[in-house]
Amino acid sequence: MTNKEILEIALRQSAEDNGCRAEDFLSDKNVVVPFMLGKKARKYYKEPITCNFVTYGNNVVAATSDEVADIVKEYIDKFEFYHCFETPNMNWLSERIEKLGHKVCFMAEFFLPDIEKMPELECPYATRILGPEDFKALYLPQWSNALCSARKELDVLGMGAYDGDKLVGFAGASADCDDMWQIGVDVLPEYRRNGIASALTNMLAKEILKRGKVPFYCCAWSNVRSARNAIRSGFAPSWVEVTVKPAEVVDGMNK
Repeated sequence: MTNKEILEIALRQSAEDNGCRAEDFLSDKNVVVPFMLGKKARKYYKEPITCNFVTYGNNVVAATSDEVADIVKEYIDKFEFYHCFETPNMNWLSERIEKLGHKVCFMAEFFLPDIEKMPELECPYATRILGPEDFKALYLPQWSNALCSARKELDVLGMGAYDGDKLVGFAGASADCDDMWQIGVDVLPEYRRNGIASALTNMLAKEILKRGKVPFYCCAWSNVRSARNAIRSGFAPSWVEVTVKPAEVVDGMNK
């Protein structure tokens, strides 16, 4: 699989997630479409979603509900496309959508593997591939990034690092959509800063590629440690998203 093929798959998936066309993300003009989750959208996307802003570095694609469509159009026309994903400009958006009962919710950066620059990383501990049968006893707080207890059926592949019989690091893959599997990774605190996370992420990404799927990695913009891990593992920043949801949904997350 080439970098071009990987990007094409990601663009098609983002189109499915928002209700637009894959080529919309490559335009030099901003695009506004009615928000619509496709039948093959990423499984962790849950409605209600008021609006989703996406950029692959060329423009803004804004998939929006009718209620805030006029505000969204004014917003992306007012600011340079990359400024629509940062403060202080985002405050302009927030002030207006909150009056209608909505708030900015998720802000995330996504990474895709750079096939031409994937390093060969070695883990300082023994590793082995894990499958769903191995996960049953691992739905624990220390592995909450690698596995998702709310969507166990999507956890399909893992890579574990062992100090003797003790699992000390674990990268897991979630089949979040048909063609793309998301990687999450955890390392026990006392074993961190030894290259375990990057080695496991790198090794798991290669196993996913062998299975004909595209691995992807996501983190919050402020999670510098996680972003560094993605880059060390052979991933490159590829797109970002900002999601707006009803205020009661956002407020419920903060209780």
